[in-house]
Amino acid sequence: MKKIQAIVRASKFDEVVEALAQSDIHFLTFYEVKGYGHQKGESRSYRGTVYDVGYIARIKLEILVSEDFVGAAIKAIESAAKTGEKGDGLIYVSDIEKTVNIRTGSTGSAAINS
Repeated sequence: MKKIQAIVRASKFDEVVEALAQSDIHFLTFYEVKGYGHQKGESRSYRGTVYDVGYIARIKLEILVSEDFVGAAIKAIESAAKTGEKGDGLIYVSDIEKTVNIRTGSTGSAAINS
């Protein structure tokens, strides 16, 4: 089992979810998050008012998949979230030691498929 975490632009979230669905990945958790990276400290002026855009709204997705779906998930996220500009986001993949479905008691890959 693998846990994929991705931080993407909020404007690309629906496209990412659709791309994952086309890759047969239908279960995910997401959070609205804020952060900063290369854009930190930027401010913009609009009609005489200065706005701090150093903290940018993003969506963080968490997806549990079997080893067979890792490549497809990464490809789907990357292709749907990419704009080619700074701030497109990051994808992290980590091992999951154990997964248990609370309702069924299933473990491993069966836990996310039941």
